[in-house]
Amino acid sequence: MKFGPLVDAAWLHEHIADPDVRVIDFRWYIHGRLGRDEYLGGHIPGAVFVDLDDVTGEEGAGRHPLPSAARFEEAMRTAGVDTDTRVVAYDDVGGAVASRLWFLLGHFGHRGQAVLDGGLRAWGGPLEAEVTKVARGRFRAHQPDQGRVLDFEQVRELRGVPLIDARAGERYRGETEPVDPKAGHIPGAVSAPFAENLDPDSRFKSADELRRRYQALGAENGAVFYCGSGVNATHHLLAMEIAGLPGARLYAGAWSDWSRRDAPVATGSEP
Repeated sequence: MKFGPLVDAAWLHEHIADPDVRVIDFRWYIHGRLGRDEYLGGHIPGAVFVDLDDVTGEEGAGRHPLPSAARFEEAMRTAGVDTDTRVVAYDDVGGAVASRLWFLLGHFGHRGQAVLDGGLRAWGGPLEAEVTKVARGRFRAHQPDQGRVLDFEQVRELRGVPLIDARAGERYRGETEPVDPKAGHIPGAVSAPFAENLDPDSRFKSADELRRRYQALGAENGAVFYCGSGVNATHHLLAMEIAGLPGARLYAGAWSDWSRRDAPVATGSEP
């Protein structure tokens, strides 16, 4: 039976005790809060916390470079993940961070990963504060799938598919920039905030609704997505898979890479 890319809370309540299921709390915030503190304040029973920093590379472009296979493998083994584990990742921001772990698992060849649709808010059951102790896993990171990842030079020469900016509209337009050195967007990029993939209850819209959104963006045959640092843009890769559309790729360095280079910057609402 196919697993993922989403599971709902009902499925998780039914399967949370299955020995091949590992729930990972992947909460992370740009400012103000720490995911580990939120985990200690209350998490889904049995969930293991993984910090974004633990699965971020120490070298590479942008604020959150993709990790090496060895670094990612170690983090997943510490989290008790085996080669055949069904991993359910969750956050409390509509999957905008959990989708990064979903993407990384696929990037390194795992084929059993999902995001909890609606996240912690959708769980609807009791929480626990105790740190979950798990046996070390036997996860193996395979050669990464580089076909879904682009670097600065590849984005600069991109032709034939849309380049889509996943950040909030005000950051795309250059009205504000809270993190990176320049405000604005990559010339030619289209604005499509990732939050618009969600219903008001922070669950993903239906496959048909998402498909119509990407068709309107010209992305029915593929697109390249970027955000601030390569985290939130994976929400679009997840949504494209939900929609059944091929060819979703990630500019991993994202705006945090582009804005630090001698590269053109556009502002305003037009691509």
